[in-house]
Amino acid sequence: MDITSLQNTRIKHIVKLREDKRQRKKDGLILVEGFDELTLALSCGFVPQTLLSAPELASQTLTFPFAESSESLTVSRGVFEKISYRDNPDGWLGIFPMPSRELEELPLSETPLVLIAESVEKPGNLGAILRTADAARVDAVLVCDPRVDVWNPNVIRASRGAVFAVPVVEVESLRALNWLRSRKMRVVAASPSGSVAYTSVDMKGPLAIAVGTEDEGLTEFWMSAADACVNIPMNGKVNSLNVSIAAALMIYEAKRQRSL
Repeated sequence: MDITSLQNTRIKHIVKLREDKRQRKKDGLILVEGFDELTLALSCGFVPQTLLSAPELASQTLTFPFAESSESLTVSRGVFEKISYRDNPDGWLGIFPMPSRELEELPLSETPLVLIAESVEKPGNLGAILRTADAARVDAVLVCDPRVDVWNPNVIRASRGAVFAVPVVEVESLRALNWLRSRKMRVVAASPSGSVAYTSVDMKGPLAIAVGTEDEGLTEFWMSAADACVNIPMNGKVNSLNVSIAAALMIYEAKRQRSL
């Protein structure tokens, strides 16, 4: 057993990485917990700096590619429970270099479909959006003016590791819009105040779908920049859907139209 003390300096540092966005950015490191999430990250070509496992908790065996600087450490159950951010940890956690992605590097298909997530503030919502984006094979997700960082451990967990499979970039809204326009992509904004139903708009060409927060919706910037503002019909008492559900409906409507 390599580490058994809860006071170990490396364990304290991992706890800081888990809790503090500034620490993650300063060190350029992220945490990935869970056998499935680690497996997906590895399959997408990401290589951990350090892999920690708790033999008392780990029921599955994980093999991964080592870089020269990679290391593998075993820790006690108590130590792992201290660094874990899950209720029922499975004994696997990796420390990875923070991925660096730029708009100009995003690979786009011939008829791209991009999702704009503006100012999403809940890790669970952003993670769910990324899972949908992976399932539907969207070209990219642009997280504009974020209130939660993409590499928050809870975003990684909520995405089930899809954050490693989907090209995702944090970017200011104006820069994102200029990038979309330079690639001749239409923007469709989803809002309860949209003038037409989302199923009535042509989504077959190069397209960016924009969604905002549940409380505030999209800002005026995206509403005025959009080529079309659409609504998702609400026939009940509430007037809006969870942003991840709205994004999923919009994405799959675009996929449906493109399959016709």
